[in-house]
Amino acid sequence: MPKKNVTPSSGIKVNICTECKAVAFDKRQIINLVSQTAEHFDVIKAQVNIAILDDRQIVDINRRFLDKNGTTDVISFDISDDDSKEKTFDIAVNAQLAKKQAQNRGHTAQAELALYILHGLLHNLGFDDSTSRKAAKMHKTEDDILEKFGFGAVYDAEKR
Repeated sequence: MPKKNVTPSSGIKVNICTECKAVAFDKRQIINLVSQTAEHFDVIKAQVNIAILDDRQIVDINRRFLDKNGTTDVISFDISDDDSKEKTFDIAVNAQLAKKQAQNRGHTAQAELALYILHGLLHNLGFDDSTSRKAAKMHKTEDDILEKFGFGAVYDAEKR
């Protein structure tokens, strides 16, 4: 009897909590973006929690956890247990800022929101944008991934 081609179920679980509805987005497309990106970077098992927030909520998280004042686009935490094989990532994104920035930059708010989510995920996967060289590599990776998932080049306006 021939074997069936069976694709194992993904070990990447993505939870999205929408506290701010400033940006309409395709939940399935975001889940695919996150789970397939994690798998591409060799994450076998993970839980990724994404909170879609407003300016006020991001300011509160920024102050409470990072001791910084002001708004930002994304805040991410790797809260995995050191001895666990499963990764746990929390990503908070600012939907109000995504809507404003998308209007200013000439693309959809969903694409800007996807950029924020991906940016936070890549930080949790070890990417760093603390120097101009590292930032350029990270932003190129973001645009390559976002193009693959149908959002287009969001960071680099010249690629559009």
